[in-house]
Amino acid sequence: MNDAARIVAALKKLLRSRGFTYAQLAARLGLSEASVKRLFSRGTFTLARLEALCAVLDVDFLELARLARGAGEAPREMTRAQEAALAADPQLLAAFYLVFNGWTYAEIVDRYAVTAAQCTAWMVRLDKLGVLDFLPGNRIRMRVPRHTQLIADGPIRRKYGAQAVASFLAPRFADVGGYFAFEFSDLSRASRELLQRKLERLVAEFHELAELDAGLRASARETVGFAAGLRPWSMEQALPLAPRRRARSGT
Repeated sequence: MNDAARIVAALKKLLRSRGFTYAQLAARLGLSEASVKRLFSRGTFTLARLEALCAVLDVDFLELARLARGAGEAPREMTRAQEAALAADPQLLAAFYLVFNGWTYAEIVDRYAVTAAQCTAWMVRLDKLGVLDFLPGNRIRMRVPRHTQLIADGPIRRKYGAQAVASFLAPRFADVGGYFAFEFSDLSRASRELLQRKLERLVAEFHELAELDAGLRASARETVGFAAGLRPWSMEQALPLAPRRRARSGT
């Protein structure tokens, strides 16, 4: 995929993320729907047109370029030393979580009961840790990419994983505006592998949408938990029902 195609692909993902149709976008740009469709199919965007699109989609051109450049990159991880430092300090981990998800310095101080001095101290520590650059004017530039994932058996998951999962599963999902389903049935190995591939794609799409929405103001976003899992499971593991003992052959 060349650079122009990556830009078009990123724009299409932003359109879906923002809930725009071609017709709605055309109205905002003062064009016909057919003209907008032609722009996307041919990829013939002028710089002025790209700037107008970015304004409608609430993203700057540099962020669009970053999204396009990141398309197709494999997830990466922080070092164990970086994770260990974050896991050792819950407040520092919380500050990292916020800036990793696109919160600005001003939004953190405005939303949470922290002083500017406290927030500055966290940003300086995160800078020294190598996960971000703390720039003049309290600007933040992440050094770990948006597709960074936690180490599977790393310090953060070991210390907070069980606690986070228990907190996530505690309420009735419908009561807090969520959705939960647990299904079980007998499947072949081929069907299980097919479902696993679909779950992997869904997880990738979840992270992709989070990256697209990171450019929005913090007030326009809400933290959402997402769990996906698939494994062999039997009712015997949930009910006090022992399996029937099978007689040994030859007896």
